[in-house]
Amino acid sequence: MTARLVVKLTAGAEAPERANQALTVAATALASGVEVSLWLTGEAAWLAVPGRAAELALPHAAPAAYLVDAILAAGTVTVCGQCAARRDLTDANLLAGVTVRGAAAFVEEILAPEVQALVY
Repeated sequence: MTARLVVKLTAGAEAPERANQALTVAATALASGVEVSLWLTGEAAWLAVPGRAAELALPHAAPAAYLVDAILAAGTVTVCGQCAARRDLTDANLLAGVTVRGAAAFVEEILAPEVQALVY
């Protein structure tokens, strides 16, 4: 079994099904005992802003805010540095525990041994 899962989410409220699927996979992996790192890029960066995940509604799916909270509680959540800058987001705008990091950190994570990366 993969020791670590890195999920990169590139969509937000404009593609709620894709966004919720990524969050569901990440939360399910955590519940299964897998170490998870969630990267929010593009419009997904908004999900790291307090209250914004609650705006992502999808019938027959777990609430996005609940999934983000679950991932933050047991895994890591990172916002792409360039994506944050383009949206004028700083650490002060983000949920507690979310970090802002660049592409080099993402590459380092996904190239580590026993890592599986998924992109949504």
